[in-house]
Amino acid sequence: MVLAPGLVLVAGLAAGLKAVTAGESPATPAVETLRLLGKQRRRTPDDDPGLARVGLALLPVAAVLALAVVPLGDRAPVDLDVGVVWFNAMEVVAWFAVWVAGWGPNAVTSLAGGYRVLPLGLAYEVPHMLAIITPAIAAGSLSPVAIAAAQQDLWYAVWMPAAFVLYLVSVAAMAFWGPFAAPLGRDLAGGAAAEHAGLDRLLLLAGRWMLLTAAAAMAVPLFLGGGAPPPITGPDPFPGLPALWFGVKLAVVLGLLLALRRAVPMLRMARFATLAWVVLVPLAVAQALVVTLVVLA
Repeated sequence: MVLAPGLVLVAGLAAGLKAVTAGESPATPAVETLRLLGKQRRRTPDDDPGLARVGLALLPVAAVLALAVVPLGDRAPVDLDVGVVWFNAMEVVAWFAVWVAGWGPNAVTSLAGGYRVLPLGLAYEVPHMLAIITPAIAAGSLSPVAIAAAQQDLWYAVWMPAAFVLYLVSVAAMAFWGPFAAPLGRDLAGGAAAEHAGLDRLLLLAGRWMLLTAAAAMAVPLFLGGGAPPPITGPDPFPGLPALWFGVKLAVVLGLLLALRRAVPMLRMARFATLAWVVLVPLAVAQALVVTLVVLA
């Protein structure tokens, strides 16, 4: 089982890239990891440590389980016929884990941060589900492997661009990343992570990076043809190395998500919730309807 170490490695590299773009040292994530490992866990007077640690441990586990159905090249570690549904279910488990992790310390800041996950997750879960089901409609399958294989002639990101953009925006919200980082907001001194220190805080922050990386990985088979080369390149210049193409595409998607953090400031949650319900949901429905009509025709 190399999924967990591999996911940690890629998430660590993404964190290092984020540090570089922010003008920090690429070793900042490693230094911060060592610093947190050297600190003691924090307790609050009326906390529920068991509940908090269930949430903290569940977040990285959910990220690994979500990645399990993603084809890392031409095959998935676990090739489920309903892999898309499984992936989305693990994302829901992940934001439930953040809610529980914020609830456990029974403190104002962490509780408020944990509860911020619920309206954000509910608002963006609907366009997210529509975005991931749209390529499944086009391929006639809920298997990520089959969806990737159906894009030999044209990537779905090309002829369903709205679904691709919606997916990137919604996974940023599901991973409370960039402009959607209100659950860990500075206005709450760290929100759901405010009362966690040491290993507990490391699990929460690392789990968020792992979830973001797993979500970026799923974008590759859903919209970018999986481990196959771009259709315009002709014969594969790297035959027998689908994992290489997968890695290149994953790096591009992660780069887009990292750029989102610097391009869009974090605004009030009410505005992002309004954006989801008023703009993104109708757009996702329209995109899914267009794809359905094309498939039926």
